[in-house]
Amino acid sequence: MTFCVYTRVKKKTMTVEDFKTWLKQFDADGDGRISKNELRTAIRDLGMCFTTWKARKGVRIADANGNGFLDENEIEGLVEFAKNKLGMKIQG
Repeated sequence: MTFCVYTRVKKKTMTVEDFKTWLKQFDADGDGRISKNELRTAIRDLGMCFTTWKARKGVRIADANGNGFLDENEIEGLVEFAKNKLGMKIQG
């Protein structure tokens, strides 16, 4: 049995720009958008559990145009999700 521990959740406060920079490293295909799978990888990098569920919820909340991807214009919604649901400290 595997246990998840929140060992790497970003405790340090970051700006929205820092968050965007951090998130871009998970854009595996380099298309400038974040897919559900890429978001799952980012959430897993934080050491969190239930990453598939959280990624699905994050995309559902932030994906304003409903195309299944998060682009630059939809990052603000993802920032709110990260602050409110993932416990990340993001200013701005």
